[in-house]
Amino acid sequence: MTGVLLIVDDEPQNLAVMRQILSQDYRLVFARNGVDALAATHKHQPALILLDIQMPDMSGYEVCRALKADPATEGIPVIFVTSMSDVGNEAEGFANGAVDYIVKPVYPAIVLARVRAQLSLVRATRLEQSYRDAISMLGEAAHFNDTDTGAHIWRMAAYAAALARASGWSADDCQLLEMAAPMHDTGKLGVPQSILQKPGPLDVDEWKTMKTHPQVGHDILARSDSPVFRMAALIALQHHEKWDGSGYPAGLQRDAIAEAARIVAIADVFDALTMKRPYKDAWPMERVLATIQSGRASHFDPQLSDLFMSILPEIERIKAHWAQAAD
Repeated sequence: MTGVLLIVDDEPQNLAVMRQILSQDYRLVFARNGVDALAATHKHQPALILLDIQMPDMSGYEVCRALKADPATEGIPVIFVTSMSDVGNEAEGFANGAVDYIVKPVYPAIVLARVRAQLSLVRATRLEQSYRDAISMLGEAAHFNDTDTGAHIWRMAAYAAALARASGWSADDCQLLEMAAPMHDTGKLGVPQSILQKPGPLDVDEWKTMKTHPQVGHDILARSDSPVFRMAALIALQHHEKWDGSGYPAGLQRDAIAEAARIVAIADVFDALTMKRPYKDAWPMERVLATIQSGRASHFDPQLSDLFMSILPEIERIKAHWAQAAD
């Protein structure tokens, strides 16, 4: 038995048919009008609602609109089950927020297939949200003892995604990068708080410790085979490498550094320089951009540096958006 389904119909015989089809596989609750349907939805939080359209007090369209207007119920999928078979009726059903439309008389195999398909989508959506929540928590955990705010990782990730789009990455790959980038400093979990929060330059031994964080982050993230964690592991390992080979931990040069890491390197430095830290004020934009340009072909991939400068209006819109969100 998986989930709760709410069946709404003003005809008892229709409810009986749906009970016969679905009760073996699902826990069912029933309502015979729109008001009771809304009350049952709030009480039981069903995984799916099968809803008649022609009812005496509120139509199914009205019920569906009310559900979609309420943040507590807007995510519950609705399948209309109705004798209204015109194409226009079906289109109106989807326009009012339904995810599917079944015409009476119903056939058991069709009902079961449609219900299973929608519940699979619900599970997939919830799994993706859990996945995103885990990524968010891991990204923010890396900065728990750092001077960065949580906003830094998401703002930086948005910059990185914008640069990837400008570089010709596909929409899916840009989304993957935006999810992976916030985990770039996961290895800071292995760096002492005294170093992360030091209000001044690090000494030689402290820098030696700090430079271990790319490998530590890689080793943590590489334990997963999922694409987002594989990309995150590579970014964590290489985001402090430099185009001319003077970076760490491996002293990689040019295209030996993964493009995702080269993109994040620019986005990370840009965001860090525009942020206030205990040991520095936020730099003026002119100075930040001069630093990005001066790092062209030494710290940064020259083509990506030029591309970053070419999309400055978008970068500044992202920066303004996050500044407004923080207010």
